[in-house]
Amino acid sequence: MDWVKEKRVILLKTIIHLCSFLPACYFYYLAIIDELGSDPVESIIHFTGISALNLLLVTLLISPLAKTFKHAWLLQVRRLLGLYAFFYACLHLLNFLFFELQFDFTLFIDEVIERPYITVGMLAFVIITTLAVTSFNFLRRKMGKSWQVLHNYNYALVSLVCIHFFWSVKSEIIEPSIYFIMLFILLYQRKDKFKRWLKR
Repeated sequence: MDWVKEKRVILLKTIIHLCSFLPACYFYYLAIIDELGSDPVESIIHFTGISALNLLLVTLLISPLAKTFKHAWLLQVRRLLGLYAFFYACLHLLNFLFFELQFDFTLFIDEVIERPYITVGMLAFVIITTLAVTSFNFLRRKMGKSWQVLHNYNYALVSLVCIHFFWSVKSEIIEPSIYFIMLFILLYQRKDKFKRWLKR
């Protein structure tokens, strides 16, 4: 049966690659041919940011799905999903630096200090970068128990991204509110884990 699970993992990873990478290529293609509407900069920044958030939420969904349906092999795709979330987070930041600030890093530092939603977003980016860099198996073995402690910050990461999204919108709060509801449901699935942490 192991070869069946291995084929399932390969198939699912292939689907993740296609569904994660191709939309980015298509969206940038639309930007190049000027088909992103009246504000292409806002569109591309929003697309990359929301894609990162969607992928982070999917990573939180994997464990409940694996536990509910008793498919432990699903856990093998979490790293790939997390790395694609990091990929989109990098694009999100680069788009902001290039289109909004023209790589003016002095202005960027001022923005981080003066705008709370950017402050929160950069804190989230530092966390996701740390998680991405330490996601590989050889570092996981080298770090031992501290690896799991570090990667538990994924919960804080997704919460910060939701806050960043909520604070970044000017008037439309329905969409970010929906994301907060999804986050609450996914965190509630882990209530027993959080209770164990509080008892330590």
